[in-house]
Amino acid sequence: MKELDVVTFGEAMAMFIAAEKGPLHEVKQFNRELAGAETNVAIGLAKLGLRAGWASKVGRDAFGDFIIQRLNSESVDISRVLADKDHPTGFQIKSKVDKGDPEVQYFRKGSAASFLEKSDFSEEYFSKARHLHLTGIPLAISLSAREFSHEALSFMKKEKNTISFDPNLRPGLWNSKQEMIEEINRMAVQADYFLPGIEEGEVLTGFKDPCDIASFYLEKGVKLVVIKLGENGAYYESLKEKGTIPSFKADKVIDTVGAGDGFAVGVISGILENLSVYESVLRGNAIGSLAVQSPGDNDGYPTKDELQDLLNNSLIGGR
Repeated sequence: MKELDVVTFGEAMAMFIAAEKGPLHEVKQFNRELAGAETNVAIGLAKLGLRAGWASKVGRDAFGDFIIQRLNSESVDISRVLADKDHPTGFQIKSKVDKGDPEVQYFRKGSAASFLEKSDFSEEYFSKARHLHLTGIPLAISLSAREFSHEALSFMKKEKNTISFDPNLRPGLWNSKQEMIEEINRMAVQADYFLPGIEEGEVLTGFKDPCDIASFYLEKGVKLVVIKLGENGAYYESLKEKGTIPSFKADKVIDTVGAGDGFAVGVISGILENLSVYESVLRGNAIGSLAVQSPGDNDGYPTKDELQDLLNNSLIGGR
């Protein structure tokens, strides 16, 4: 048995969430949390009892220490997190909202994580995991981090491990839309499981219909495409099956950031625990619904018992 179920990597940042509503420049108090798509996934998987590892670089500073401490407290393996004495840890500030998307400002240029490079890749560490989860963010933050991403993908494919990929499009980090589309699709078609949002799928393929988006990737070798449809749930398709699963009711949508990562946690955990595609996507919808009802990116993610309670008590889960 491998030491880790999943390994992922990317940029983690300290996140300061406004303690009061209003424009960010007028806010006087903030609460500190952790941000990062890949760390969100690692934390979510660890909460469900899976062994998750995260690799990256952080600065030798207070924010870097905070990230290490937080991930360690969440039982995420951080033995391949490198300390960079020359570059700082990035951070972001986020507004407080009652619903929808908050205003977010990033301070990440020249961060330690953006200096992640191919020589930092450890075959020994990545060989400990049976699954690799990727996002498109490391592809965008620097050319060296992009090279690291491709090295990780190539190695895990060579080792015949499974790979999931969430595009996590960040147009502001790319030189052009065309470069973003080409580089994201270059990696997407090599994954076993591709997890875009419907708007991302349209940008990447030019198609609006989930069936057409899925076909675009299935024809290129992807085994399973799961498309997030927001309030409409999720569409999934493989060469053997397809379907749409409704979303779970969210009593109050507080903050949508982190919902997509929570969705990935559900799908990946289900697949690794040998659940059906339907059950795995159902998990994704369930965790996504919990995520939007909490202010932090990952503090709404459930334990295994909490997730099972939600599934047992829902009309969808108890179908």
